[in-house]
Formats: sequence, C-alpha cells, structure tokens
Amino acid sequence: MIFANIEYLFLFLLLIPYIIWYILKRSKNEPALQVSDTHMYTYAPRSYKIYLLHFPFILRIIALSMIILVLARPQTTDNWQNTEVEGIDIMLAMDVSTSMLAEDLKPNRLEAAKQVAAEFINGRPNDNIGLTIFAGEAFTQCPLTVDHAVLLNLFDGIKCDIAQRGLIEDGTAIGMGIANAVTRLKDSKAKSKVVILLTDGSNNKGDISPLTAAEIAKNFGIRVYTIGVGTNGTAPYPILTYAGTQYMNMPVEIDESTLTQIAGIANGNYFRATSNSKLKEVYEEIDKLEKTKLNVKEFSKRKEEYQLFAWVALFCILGEVLLRNSVLKKIP
Repeated sequence: MIFANIEYLFLFLLLIPYIIWYILKRSKNEPALQVSDTHMYTYAPRSYKIYLLHFPFILRIIALSMIILVLARPQTTDNWQNTEVEGIDIMLAMDVSTSMLAEDLKPNRLEAAKQVAAEFINGRPNDNIGLTIFAGEAFTQCPLTVDHAVLLNLFDGIKCDIAQRGLIEDGTAIGMGIANAVTRLKDSKAKSKVVILLTDGSNNKGDISPLTAAEIAKNFGIRVYTIGVGTNGTAPYPILTYAGTQYMNMPVEIDESTLTQIAGIANGNYFRATSNSKLKEVYEEIDKLEKTKLNVKEFSKRKEEYQLFAWVALFCILGEVLLRNSVLKKIP
C-alpha cells in the first residue's frame, strides 16, 4: 500500500499534544461530590461505566487517525511493465601503453580519457557497455553490461603504469584492440553496435592489422569511432631516474591516416583530441551520433483504498456520540 498524499501523515504528530492535554485535564478534575470519608465505598461494587470512562476519547483518537489516513489517500497498486528497448551495445577500446602517461592532457592522457569516458558511461544508463584495453596485446577488462557501477569500478582500476609494470606487453596493437572489441559485439542482437577506440600512437604490434580488423567490424555491422589523443608537436613524458621523476619532451606520433581509414571502412568517424576539453567534446559528439531509441510501455492501475478507513472513522464518531449521550451522559 502506498499513499498519494504522504505528507498528510505528519498530522499524526498533532495527536501527541492532544493526548497529553487530555491526561493533564483528567488529573486536575475535581470531584463533583465531596465526602468526609470514602471508607464506606471501599467494597462497593464498581459500575461498568467506570471502565467506559475513557472509551469516548479512545474512539475520538481512532477517528482522527482514520481521517488522517483518508487525507493521505491510501492506494494499492497493480501494475506491470512491458518494456521494449532498442539499445546500443558499445565497447570502449582504450590504449594503455606507456605513451599514455604523457602529460599533455591533465593529469595525463590515460587519466583524462578515463574521466571523460566515465561521464559518457553515466550519460547512457540504458546501453550495454563493455571495456577492452590494449597495448602490445589486448584483453577484455569488462564484458558488455548494463551494470555500469561494476564497469566504472573496473574502469577506475586501470592504472597508468599497467604496461610499464609488465602486466601487459607494451606497444600499440590497434588491430588487436578492435578485434577484441568486435569479438564481444559480433553475437549481439542489438540493432546498433559500436566500438569507440582511443589511442595516442600508431600500430606497431599485434597479429591483426588495423584495416583488417576494421573490415571484420564492418562485416558484423559494427561501427568504429576512432579517437587520436595527444597534442600537436611534442608532449612531456615522465621518466623515472635515480634522481626522481624527470620529464622529456617526446614527439607525438599519431597515425591519423590509419585511424581515418578505420573509421571510413567501419562507417564511423575519426576525431582528434588535443586537450581535455577537446576530448570531452569528442565524446559529446559521439553521444549525439549514437542516441538510444526507447519504446517503453508501462501499464499501471491504482485503486483508492480510503473506504475502510472512512467507515472506521464514521463508526468511531457515532460510537463516541452515542456513549456521551447515553450511558456516559453528564448531568449538569
């Protein structure tokens, strides 16, 4: 049971001072008949009216409570939902090679990409989204899921030095990254399937060439959007030395030609992100291009259930009036 006007339930608080007032009033009442000694009434039989003395007040409290519940409009629901969702399945393929540690984006390329991608994920609650990470090799960090809390948790666990610490082979295997993402999408029943690939370099590792991977994606009806991340010219890259972290300006080598061809083959688009704001604009643009279509049918039936409470209130009021004007009637 739910209440349509639940705020009226706060009126129950007004009953507390009313009950306190009644108790204090009864305690101050003076006897109507004064006698010098009550010893003679010790063993006198007690009238049933003594037990009914406070009953009208109890009936009044119950009546007021029922009236409050009526005002709050109690309802029962009998609803069901038939939802038809034409969702989009999206695999994010993210480069985690050591070059992503470059700090031309703040705090570095990988962390900036994670922050913007997390906002993109939060903005698409109805889509299946997964994550592939790649450097010299590729693997699935998170399969397609609508549980975006799990996805974001795994997403946050990607550290900038994953390739640097040898947990994954260093390098840039763009073709492998696309192929891994396609593997997760190829059996999807969604009408729209998308790979968003982000990298800051050119393909130098892997057994599958980027253009071959793009052809495979096209054959499965998967669009590929490519993002080249990194400023123009050179970028500061941190290097650990015995004297601490030193920075060296490294040339930015993004194979824009290949990334453009990948997007062209797989019916997507290529974007260049040279700063944090540009990267955010890229994801916003992709978000506009890939909108989820939702057809939701919801059937809801609510039934007002105030009748019982109204009848109880009515009978309590009638009972109080009847008692006060019959067995508990006061004689002036």
